[in-house]
Amino acid sequence: MTETPELTGHALIASYVRTLDGSPGVYRMLDAEARVLYVGKARNLKARVSNYARPSGHSGRIARMIHETRSMMFLTTRTETEALLLEQNLIKQLKPVYNVLLRDDKSFPNILISKDHPFPQIRKHRGKRTGRGSYFGPFASAGAVNRTLNQLQKVFLLRSCADSSFNNRTRPCLLYQIKRCSGPCVDLISPEDYAGLVSDAERFLSGKTSHIQADLAKQMQEASEAMEFERAAALRDRIRALTAVQQGQGINPRGVEEADVIALHLEKGQACVQVFFIRANQSWGNKDFYPRTGSGAEEGEILEAFLAQFYDDKPPPRQILLSHPIDNEDLIHELLSARAGRNVELRVPQRGEKAELVENALRNAKESLGRKMSESAAQSRLLDGLAEAFDLDEAPKRVEIYDNSHIQGAHAVGAMVVAGPDGWQKNQYRKFTIKTAPGDDFGMMKEVLTRRFERLLKEDPGRVTEAWPDLLLIDGGAGQISAVAEVLAELGVDDVPFVGVAKGVDRDLGREEFHRPGARPFALRHNDPVLYFVQRLRDEAHRFAIGTHRAARAKATTSTPLDEVPGIGAARKRALLQHFGSAKAVTRAGLTDLMAVPGISQAMAETVYNFFHTGS
Repeated sequence: MTETPELTGHALIASYVRTLDGSPGVYRMLDAEARVLYVGKARNLKARVSNYARPSGHSGRIARMIHETRSMMFLTTRTETEALLLEQNLIKQLKPVYNVLLRDDKSFPNILISKDHPFPQIRKHRGKRTGRGSYFGPFASAGAVNRTLNQLQKVFLLRSCADSSFNNRTRPCLLYQIKRCSGPCVDLISPEDYAGLVSDAERFLSGKTSHIQADLAKQMQEASEAMEFERAAALRDRIRALTAVQQGQGINPRGVEEADVIALHLEKGQACVQVFFIRANQSWGNKDFYPRTGSGAEEGEILEAFLAQFYDDKPPPRQILLSHPIDNEDLIHELLSARAGRNVELRVPQRGEKAELVENALRNAKESLGRKMSESAAQSRLLDGLAEAFDLDEAPKRVEIYDNSHIQGAHAVGAMVVAGPDGWQKNQYRKFTIKTAPGDDFGMMKEVLTRRFERLLKEDPGRVTEAWPDLLLIDGGAGQISAVAEVLAELGVDDVPFVGVAKGVDRDLGREEFHRPGARPFALRHNDPVLYFVQRLRDEAHRFAIGTHRAARAKATTSTPLDEVPGIGAARKRALLQHFGSAKAVTRAGLTDLMAVPGISQAMAETVYNFFHTGS
């Protein structure tokens, strides 16, 4: 990076142009504090950066960005596709203020019919498709998968139990009794007949449904004629369940077998992207996203960035139907086709069924954004009220709320939840296993705040990211506040305000007292919306802390000495316990007996044996 402190804006960028050639690559624009303002890609770096050197002809957003630029950085690549990949990685890592950023990048659930067992299991799957089996999805939510699985169990009677449960059953489970499983665990169905059910389920999830319903209707008629009325009734119930699945899919396009329908509505600088998942001519749900628009990006740029980031960790479908044309369509097509391993078609349909699908998604996007903007306005008013109540200079953009949980010092945990203008930021929640002072509430709070701010100072000493809080809310009174003040003073953090929230008189809800360093406790009026807001913030921290504590307690009740053995994970632990019956028996087992356990090699058997016998 070349230092040119005497130049700014257009003149600075023009000075960089002379050092560039026509290579593809990525450029970064930085402000006076070396914060990254924007990350961009270019087919030709010299030509692309030259555009910014022009003194006029820019949108308001680009003009502001150029005005704030104090330095630039460049990386050349072999191809523009490599530049696009690098650009998206840097955007996700650096979160520049002028870039479009997809803030919700959770994976979507699928339905998996496993193929690593003689009687395949049907279950919900999330994450990479690493196991053997047939995957169907994505579904828009866990709820959509669960509803579909519930109906599929009624229709196809496939098992959903884990292999360990399947292998240890001696009589049918409840699912068999309520006609949601065919009972393969106790040989109530032959492998051949079960394979037929698996094949039917796969065909249904692939969209080939007509002959399945016809076959079931034929079987029901035959059973009725043979006066096997109980079997006929069971087949009737399966047909009804199959119909319920088909009706529950909502929009079922005839001419679109596999596609994602992606529509963008942009209003007052805020955006909503609505995605409908069409698979096997069925709608498998929809989800809305609210990407950060980079301080005023247009539709084409937003959709381009969304596509590149959205399909970063999930396979694209064969067709993507869009509401607006995107910038650099050829580049996005090349990128998505490479990720899918086949051609991915991008279309902006103008008429017919596909255009109707896009119009429906666009209508949903507009309505969702309207609701979101209304909620955000209410949240902004509450944050303004918080600033007024606690004498802050401006409304906080990041509020961190802290609470602890333990039972007489056992399984002590600390919890941090985060709220801001967009509501709860659940991907920012953090939990802390207390190491130094379990049972001492003040000591626990000191440990949590020390660990939190030591890490902040290490990762972001210049405070250039959004990770630094504007306000700390602490569940507690004067003692907790003194502990927090001591920690922050030791770390040299003197500009983060903090307030303690105590229950007040008789610990009644609505009589909370607020504590600040060097000031008398005070309260808000009983019906103040800000008081209710603080209660919700405090209650969310309490809920998260209690949940974390219960999880730690539950884990402790199922822990065994095997958890301490190097190399023993969940699968090997399960194999050892199933073979020997108890952890105590494992600790007493001989080397030969350990080697007899499936999945335990000689080296691992020696590791286990030596762990429990060395020095005894």
